[in-house]
Amino acid sequence: MASEAQQDPAAVARRACARGTPSGGRRPGAFGRRRALGLAGTIALAALFTYLAVRGVNWSRAGHALAHCDAWWLVPAMAAFAVQTVLRAMRWRSLFAPARRPPRGPVMAATMIGYLFNNIMPARAGEVARVVALTQRTGTPAAEIVGTAVVERVYDVLSILLIFFCASPWLPHETWFRTAAILAGVAAVGLVAAVGILAVYGDRPLRRLARPLGRLPFLSEERLEREAATLAQGLSGLRQPRVALEALAWSLAAWLVSALWAWLVLLAFEPTLGFGAGILVTSVIGLSMIIPSPPAAVGVFEAAGVLALHAYGLHASVSLPYALVLHVSNFVPLVAVGALMLHTAARPPARARGTATYT
Repeated sequence: MASEAQQDPAAVARRACARGTPSGGRRPGAFGRRRALGLAGTIALAALFTYLAVRGVNWSRAGHALAHCDAWWLVPAMAAFAVQTVLRAMRWRSLFAPARRPPRGPVMAATMIGYLFNNIMPARAGEVARVVALTQRTGTPAAEIVGTAVVERVYDVLSILLIFFCASPWLPHETWFRTAAILAGVAAVGLVAAVGILAVYGDRPLRRLARPLGRLPFLSEERLEREAATLAQGLSGLRQPRVALEALAWSLAAWLVSALWAWLVLLAFEPTLGFGAGILVTSVIGLSMIIPSPPAAVGVFEAAGVLALHAYGLHASVSLPYALVLHVSNFVPLVAVGALMLHTAARPPARARGTATYT
């Protein structure tokens, strides 16, 4: 049987989310209940955040805001969106150790496949799909790729917080900013502690954390040691200063261009707001993605956009149409390009197609 890393990203992502095939002697009923609970939780989460986004909306006013927006602003906005997508792919690539970096093309393709599955499946299935896609195309060990994906989330949070607090003197003052500052401080302390431990002890903490898994019958001690060492390669973004600085630069650039995209879309609805509004919208939406969310973060994305613009006194009847347009401008290109990349990845190499025989 082929290993998971050698299988189709779509199939692996579906299994990672559904886990619908009973194995290991577990009862089929338990799987059915787990899937039902997961589905119910996803629907409840989407419904809750959708309610938070739409409460107080005057639908007639919202329709007027949507009908009279200046759609020409979407042209430069989509150009900025394309740039930030490329920047994010290059940031992911920069997290690999310099001597082990995969080519740019496969990284970009795997990134888009990951976005596709994050948008159409729950539980961030795209994280699994992009690991599988990059392993297929480059042969890079899956454990190393997983390490870079974990570090990437750390850089996301760190970059958002850095940009947010640098821009805070020009942002409106809200009571929930203090709570965000406390959470940011906790995250920063945790990050510094993790970096310090990895810098001093190398991969020894990973080996120690993985040691209890050696009791499982299908995991030998040698394999655990090997996988821990491979995972440590993927944590170069936390261990090597050169890699860390390069990745941080890519990450800051990506989030600043994301803020530009959000602001350009906002100008279509409210041309009086400055670039700081784009930064605030991007920061709140970015941090909201930490929440385990339904496919495409339906409801979560809109509620975060409405909350961010509430700080500027913008009524939900205007901010909700803006959040919807922003979400659609994110969803459509990522799904379209991701589907194209997945189709291309599923096609056999040209030589194999040319030498196929028919009976």
